[in-house]
Amino acid sequence: MTLNQAFAIRVRQILKEKKMTQYRLEQNTGIYHSTMTSILGNKTKASNFKNIALIIRELGVSVQEFFNSDIFNFENLDID
Repeated sequence: MTLNQAFAIRVRQILKEKKMTQYRLEQNTGIYHSTMTSILGNKTKASNFKNIALIIRELGVSVQEFFNSDIFNFENLDID
């Protein structure tokens, strides 16, 4: 699994937990629908850190909480 795939999975997990839609996340972050769809659909090779930070902040979790998931264990990720 790539880091981008792990990020998208984690965002979707938290969206579901918080009963938040992708549309609301887009509106609250100011990230264009096409950009968000590319990020969450794993169509981009590398996400911009600003967008990552905006998404995490709008999800209402800390960076530590966001990345404190087994999905981000290095043995599970392909970081090449």
